[in-house]
Amino acid sequence: MAELPSEILLRAAGPMAPLQRAALWIAGLSSWRRHGLAAILGALAAKAMAPVDLAPLFSGSLDVAPVLVVSFSGLVWLHDGTTSRRDALLLGWSFGFGFFVAGLYWIAAALFVDIAQFWWLVPFAVAALPAGLALTTALALLLDYEARRRFALIGSARILALALAWSAAEYLRGHVLSGFPWNLVGYAWAGVMPDTLGLPGSLDVLQLASITGIYGLSLVTVAAAALPARLGDFGRGRRAGVAAALLLIAVPALGGAWRLAHGARETVPGVTLRLVQPSIPQTFKNDPRAEVQNFQRLLALSAAQGADKITAIIWPEAAAPPLLERYPNLRQAIAAVVPRGGLLITGAERAEPIQGWPPQHVWNSVVALDDRGDIVGTYDKARLVPFGEYVPLRGFLPMDKIAPSIGDFSRGPGPRTLSLPGLPAVSPLVCYEAIFPGAVTDPQHRPHWLLNVTNDAWYGRTPGPLQHLASARTRAVEEGLPLMRAANNGISAAIDPYGRVLARLDLDAVGVLDERLPRDLPATVYAQFGDSIYLALSLLFLASIALLTRYEVKRNAPS
Repeated sequence: MAELPSEILLRAAGPMAPLQRAALWIAGLSSWRRHGLAAILGALAAKAMAPVDLAPLFSGSLDVAPVLVVSFSGLVWLHDGTTSRRDALLLGWSFGFGFFVAGLYWIAAALFVDIAQFWWLVPFAVAALPAGLALTTALALLLDYEARRRFALIGSARILALALAWSAAEYLRGHVLSGFPWNLVGYAWAGVMPDTLGLPGSLDVLQLASITGIYGLSLVTVAAAALPARLGDFGRGRRAGVAAALLLIAVPALGGAWRLAHGARETVPGVTLRLVQPSIPQTFKNDPRAEVQNFQRLLALSAAQGADKITAIIWPEAAAPPLLERYPNLRQAIAAVVPRGGLLITGAERAEPIQGWPPQHVWNSVVALDDRGDIVGTYDKARLVPFGEYVPLRGFLPMDKIAPSIGDFSRGPGPRTLSLPGLPAVSPLVCYEAIFPGAVTDPQHRPHWLLNVTNDAWYGRTPGPLQHLASARTRAVEEGLPLMRAANNGISAAIDPYGRVLARLDLDAVGVLDERLPRDLPATVYAQFGDSIYLALSLLFLASIALLTRYEVKRNAPS
């Protein structure tokens, strides 16, 4: 076995405590045992994001905090046994691979909608994508290893450095290429099954996102989860790590509890929205022979009892028949269910030019129609799903995109605030645009609410729709804006600017939600300063690492 770092070979007088023995044993693992345990710990960490297949084993009683503590404290102990850059990279990759396989395996469910055509992509979705994403966690462990080696980090300093490296890897993953900020560790506090998954008061902790954003919340969460690893150390300061972990969670929790207790549940006078969830299975939705039946279901739900009290009706992503701008008869059919003087807002494919075939540009859009069937506002999706809505490197990859449509979608210009008759200004978000922190509003024209239209029917009864809702819920907290979410199937919900789920329609439910629009809050700290707050928090962590290291050097210096 390779020689272990000197700090984990220290011995205390007398017998070792069980956690000290466990830490030494884990640090001493090698070969497949070492990387196998890392993958298992990574998969366990994914349990905190949303329910995975392991959930029934715990009967829903395993809280997010113990899961993350076991995972990240175990990772610290494994990393204590790292002896080379290569070993650090492989350890980080193994942990990340387990994390992303367990957290994202459900992406392959979309391929089974047309498995005869896309069967060959299943291994890429289940294994290749997690393997690629795990490169970011490999980089995090490498950075932490270099910091430990160059600056002789021990004790709590080495753990804060790991948390900082992990959050930096999450930030990188959220911005490189098209970005994929899915299942960031901070989302452990945004659980949504049935309303709060995790510790009581998890919504309290989530309020920290209104200041630091999700990346800052991830940094604090990983640090708190990893600091209990100090109980496996030798010498003084072991219990101080646990106290620091509790403090990192208790302070945001108390502040969040105060914020929620003083957060009034105000609504916009005279604005009631009807969120329509038809729950049309994706195979049925893709069937051209079912278009009329699907359209009639949407119309019937829109006109259900109480429609006379509605200001606007919201349909999900791609709910309306394509190219409404070309078919006045379809717009007139929709106008028949639009409240008098109100609107119907729907996801729909839009194309230009209006005449001619094929169109030069096709967008996955949000379209607003008035009670005469006139289009009074549009928004075009800017962040498209690779291979789902367009094929990257189209000239080199002769394949169809997974979602059937007229062709590859074009990109819209980015976040836009729509001013629509009878409604406060709104920022529309199509599908997974809601997962991008700091990119859901036009900073020059702050909206009063967020509208997320989506279609999670692609993923069936998997963790995907729950994870998606958790991300959307966090955007509401970050921005201080209410979020109304209409899903074809998935989870439709009305969420206030504190992240409180006021009403919801769960997976496979068919129906409508009639909800008053919550009033927005003044711009949060995060809404004003964005990820610069996370960067400032990172600098604070760096300063803490430097102070802790200096303290350890002085304490261990010969007298």
